Amino acid sequence: MDIFWACNSFDLLSMDNRTGEHSIRPRSRCRGIPRARPATGKLMTWLRIPPLQAFPLLALAVTICFGGCLGRSEISAGSRAVDSGGKSAKEGVPAFPVGSPSEPHALPIRLENMLPESLGITFVHTDGSAGHYYIVETVTGGVAVFDYDGDLLPDIYFLNGAPLPGWSGREIPTNALYRNMGHWYFVDVTLLTGTGDPGYGLGVAAADYNNDGFIDLYVNNFGPNRLYRNNGDGTFTDVTQQAGVSAGNLLGAGAAFLDVDNDGQLDLYVANYVNFNFQNHVFHRREGYPEYAGPRDYQPVPDILYRNQGDGTFLDVSQSAGIAPHPGTGMGLVACDYDEDGDMDIFVLNDVAQNFLFRNDGKGYFEEVAILSGTAFNVYGDELGSMGVDCGDFDGDGDLDFYMTSYQGEFPVLYRNLGNGLFEDATALSGAGAGAYPYVNWGTGLIDLDNDGDLDLYIANGHLQDQIELYDQTTAYRVEDIVLANDGKGNFQRVSPGCFIGPRAVHSSRGCAFDDFDGDGKLEVVVSNSREAPTIWRNRTPGKLAWIRLILVGTQSNRSAVGAWVVVETRLRRQVAQLVSGRGYQSHWGLTLHFGLGEAKKVEKLEIRWPSGTITQLKDLPVCREIVIIEGELPLWFALPR
Repeated sequence: MDIFWACNSFDLLSMDNRTGEHSIRPRSRCRGIPRARPATGKLMTWLRIPPLQAFPLLALAVTICFGGCLGRSEISAGSRAVDSGGKSAKEGVPAFPVGSPSEPHALPIRLENMLPESLGITFVHTDGSAGHYYIVETVTGGVAVFDYDGDLLPDIYFLNGAPLPGWSGREIPTNALYRNMGHWYFVDVTLLTGTGDPGYGLGVAAADYNNDGFIDLYVNNFGPNRLYRNNGDGTFTDVTQQAGVSAGNLLGAGAAFLDVDNDGQLDLYVANYVNFNFQNHVFHRREGYPEYAGPRDYQPVPDILYRNQGDGTFLDVSQSAGIAPHPGTGMGLVACDYDEDGDMDIFVLNDVAQNFLFRNDGKGYFEEVAILSGTAFNVYGDELGSMGVDCGDFDGDGDLDFYMTSYQGEFPVLYRNLGNGLFEDATALSGAGAGAYPYVNWGTGLIDLDNDGDLDLYIANGHLQDQIELYDQTTAYRVEDIVLANDGKGNFQRVSPGCFIGPRAVHSSRGCAFDDFDGDGKLEVVVSNSREAPTIWRNRTPGKLAWIRLILVGTQSNRSAVGAWVVVETRLRRQVAQLVSGRGYQSHWGLTLHFGLGEAKKVEKLEIRWPSGTITQLKDLPVCREIVIIEGELPLWFALPR
């Protein structure tokens, strides 16, 4: 894959001639993009070149562009997963055909089940259960995809449960970080990086909270949370206590980094579920079978908003910011600028309760407007078993819409943004709930799986009652996930399970995340499965539709550019997206923005509205490229050929 760089005046580009890897050093106080050495536990290094040397090096870079084929090479197709080991569906799940791999053009979207063991991924999730049916067992956990080592290959962080009373396992489970080595191979670097949190993992978010150029990691637990600061040398340090973000001993949920007041420092929103502990445990039986309690068996609790002090510490401002007065049963959340007024708002799902939409006044104070906006309930006014949520412009009208998943016997909800702060439930009209009604839905993503320029839907499914089939034949504990393809007009058609290739993936899934793991310009899917190994879907969609991927680097804004609003225009269509941290079902992905471009031959115009208010505009960009853009008043860009 080629990489285009858009830099400030005097920003410098460097390449390792042996590996083709790149680093960049801006003249501002920010430290630039790291060059990662190709060794286990790679060390980040930086070029420190005086500005006066920029002009000859820039000329040299242009000479290289015309003189050779340097740059990051396209990753090979890699090995095909072994077609074995797939689980059969539980009784009560229709045995749909999975499609024939010999007919790759039969459907617009094709996802191949890559067995994790063949990729070097040996992680197996546990909920720490021992037959007591604690409610916490049902809600673990999310998954994060981010580039922790700066090598431009997305890595995977899996959340895990922890031993609960009566657990008899031999090894203490921990979270796990897998480094993407390219060519569809991953290496477990949990011990090497120091990210093996033994806590009970529920939610996760990633971003560069201290603006040092390295992506940090926050884990929301049952019990004390964890903030891992990326040291830039392939390791992390647990700075939770110093930063003041442990959040006590609560039962957590989703998390998100966002800049609530656009001061260039990323703040932190931490959702919480219910007031559960082992002493107030509630146990149910249905028709003689054990059953997990629900959120209404416990008291709701407030979420937490931490303001970044800029010195490595955070201050709990939940009360003064208007968050604490609204206790809820939080699950997934997403922070975005739904009303396009230049600040980040927060949409929080509550389980079997009304959702919260916190509208930002621009100074970091939030008003809860879910009922007024039409996002508190579905079209019938029902409180739903709300699970995961994502934002995106599904109908191409330039506004960010919301899609949320829900419980068995309830449709998920597609909230269409009508403008002026109002939403409507467009689920039935758009077909966005096709196939989801019988199942419990968890993780979800509004993502372009076929690069045709519109957002498709992925829904991760699986029941939380592990004996549900014994007394309810309409659903199952383990089921297949759902893929809905967008027709370009905001209407969805179910293409799963026919779009799936290889062994059937029949699991009780939770969080999911999306990124381009092999550098071919198509988004893959990683799914966290309760009590089992994860599912990895390789995107085998036929055709060579165009795409563009953007890595944004803030200077006046926060370094991760969280909150940046991006408009991509081609001859065929106009797309908008916002860079967010923390989304789906308590998961994280998307620090690199991905746009499918269909048959477009170039990007006519690219506009970025940075959180600082700075506007960057670029024109006539090639397609099928990865572009790095650094915030600045005088952007220039040039291309490294394949």
